[in-house]
Order: sequence, then structure tokens, then C-alpha cells
Amino acid sequence: MLLKLNSMYPSDAQIEKITDVLKDGGVIVYPTDTVYAFGCDAHNPEAVKKLCTLKGVDLDKANFSFIFSDIKLIGKYTKPMDNQVFKALNRYLPGPFTFILNANGLVPSIFGYKKKTIGLRIPDNKISQALVKSLGNPLLSTSVHDDDSVVEYTTDPELIHNRWVDKVELMIDGGFGNNEPSTVVDCTGEEITVIREGLGIELLEDEVV
Repeated sequence: MLLKLNSMYPSDAQIEKITDVLKDGGVIVYPTDTVYAFGCDAHNPEAVKKLCTLKGVDLDKANFSFIFSDIKLIGKYTKPMDNQVFKALNRYLPGPFTFILNANGLVPSIFGYKKKTIGLRIPDNKISQALVKSLGNPLLSTSVHDDDSVVEYTTDPELIHNRWVDKVELMIDGGFGNNEPSTVVDCTGEEITVIREGLGIELLEDEVV
């Protein structure tokens, strides 16, 4: 099913409809502030398994991100962070960044094994933020890659829908996406380090190396 949403003002009725799909264990394709992504309820074990099958990865090797709507909720899934990391999260989120932090005991219960880190995002996107707020849980998320050997990410939601219509429960058309992924920032060591340059890399300041 393809559902077109206003990217700036998604209706409550549409968001509720998508939330029902997520609560029923469905996998969706949704827009972020970078590329389009697959998403499911991070607290639904069957949905998480379905997402792994869709991506062709084993659960114990999956490097999916957690999508939040508010920085205040992140601490529920991470170990206590130092002041420098907290300031960086506040400065750059919402935004096109994935932050890798040390996970607390809740994260392994989601994946079923001792996962020590968590990748988290708060996209600067009204649709993704509204979905997480409505769901009440983070989305577990991974980018939609193109099968093309030259183009890594498809920006046209209709083309994405045509490719994945039989594999996901719902596709959200929130307009054309970007073709560049998020910048990935590792906050698990003594220094905050960029491990993948992507969208927003030019925004980073001196506390990130």
C-alpha cells in the first residue's frame, strides 16, 4: 500500500493508520531527512525478525539504527554519557547524523544477544518524528538501498514502492528523498570520531574528529 503524506504537515489520521501497521508487526518504508528507510517497531520481536529477513542479515549481525523523536528518550537505551557527548547530541539532533553510543541492558533484550552499542538518530523530518511519537517506541531502521550498481539510493518514492510493494506492508510517499546517507559519529571511545562522512558533515564542529 502506498500512502502519500504532506512532509511538513502529516495528518493525525494518516499517522494513526501507519502506527496501527507498526503495532501489528508490519515493516514500512518511510522518509527521513537523508534517504528513505525501512522501519518497524523496535519492541516487536516478530517485526524485528521480518526486517532482518528483508535485509538478508542475521539478527546477531544487524547494524540497524534506533529512530527517536526526542533526545530525552535516548537515555532509556544507553549507558550514562559524558558531558561532551550530551552537548554534541543536543547540538546536532534533530539532524542528518547517526550517533553510536554504548548500549545499556535494554538493547540486548531487543536483539536477543549481548549487543554493546546502539546507533541512534533523530531525523529532521516531521513524518518520522510523528510516527515515533504516535508509536510510543523507537523505530528500528535501516536504509533502503538501490539494486543499481551505480546509484546507491533511490530518491523517487514511487520507484521504491514499485520495487518493494510485495515485501513491505506500507510505503510512505513523503516526497523525493536525498541520495546521501547520514554522517555516522562514534561516541563510544575517548574521542568523538566520524566513521562515515555523509549528509551534514560540513556542520560538525571542533569537538568531533
